[in-house]
Amino acid sequence: MTRSHAILCAIGTTLALFILPSCEVSDARADETVKQTSPDSKSQQDTKDMTTKSILPSKRTYSKSGFDITPLSKSEIAELAKKLSPEAFRVTQNSGTEPAFCGNLVDNKKQGEYCCVVCGLPLFSSDSKFNSGTGWPSFFSPVDPAHVSEKVDGAHGMERTEINCARCTSHLGHVFEDGPAPTGLRYCLNSAALVFVEKGTKMPATSEPIKSETAYFAGGCFWGVEHIFQEAPGVITAESGYMQGTNENPTYKQVCGGETGHAESVKVVFDPTVISFRQLAEGFFLMHDPTQVNRQGPDAGSQYRSGVYCSTPEQLAQAKELVAKLTSEKKFSRPIATQVELAKKFYPAEEYHQDYVDKTGRVCHVGNPWPQVLGAAK
Repeated sequence: MTRSHAILCAIGTTLALFILPSCEVSDARADETVKQTSPDSKSQQDTKDMTTKSILPSKRTYSKSGFDITPLSKSEIAELAKKLSPEAFRVTQNSGTEPAFCGNLVDNKKQGEYCCVVCGLPLFSSDSKFNSGTGWPSFFSPVDPAHVSEKVDGAHGMERTEINCARCTSHLGHVFEDGPAPTGLRYCLNSAALVFVEKGTKMPATSEPIKSETAYFAGGCFWGVEHIFQEAPGVITAESGYMQGTNENPTYKQVCGGETGHAESVKVVFDPTVISFRQLAEGFFLMHDPTQVNRQGPDAGSQYRSGVYCSTPEQLAQAKELVAKLTSEKKFSRPIATQVELAKKFYPAEEYHQDYVDKTGRVCHVGNPWPQVLGAAK
């Protein structure tokens, strides 16, 4: 019954400009023949494991709801557990179970969030709480599937699915397939494993999402651009879509027709305490050819133009300064053609375009600029 999932990305090297494979204009793009990379891209990919990982910051894990769910170390968990009550310690650290109808949250009907008593990660909401009649707090879904992990529990001569906090591995309870719609699941929890934060009350710092920032980049086929940004430490999400055009809710076919004015773009949500907008922009100029006008490699059309679309005036100033610096240093043999402007509305692309490289293994852009960008920052 595993519902959580993770996308694992390899870290690699190679830096400079890359010849991009063709991404043909077709509404059946997901079913096309595998794109071929440039002759030397194979050697570039073969050397990707040669990167010295020590020059990169540790890769953090983020949930789609914007929380840092990077697993805590044993020593960090032990330190947090020192503050627990004896009952909370027994339940969370020794997989204990409190007696039925004895927990203080069984009959709680207030609106709010149920967070991990150890690390503070929000786990469940009053919106999914229901009266199961079992004597334990029951929910039909977590606030984010990535916030809980599951494992088989074979104790007491039966097989059950145990649920734990994804960040600190604390025991929460079990999940059963006898719950109400819409999930049909019953997450049966121990009150001692939870701390309730009532709606309207300030959340503790450990229960707050990352104070993220957003930027947008267009660098040709969005499959590869999205994938490379997903590999960057500090990037929470990277999503393919369309922007800077005139049509509302455009389809891929319309964008490829060249009548919408939209560019294939990637929305990048990132943790500025790990990676800055400037570093993301520097990586962007390494992962594609910013001197090409309305194309990348053999992919031609205004939808394949190069662009940095900024969420704030501060980002805009930084992007313009970077372009000026790259130009003055003559980093490219031709003028930079990248659009640099404030972002307009972003329209997510169709689902089959999202996480495309991970789904298919088809590489659109090659190389990984983050060792160079983040290594230079040290």
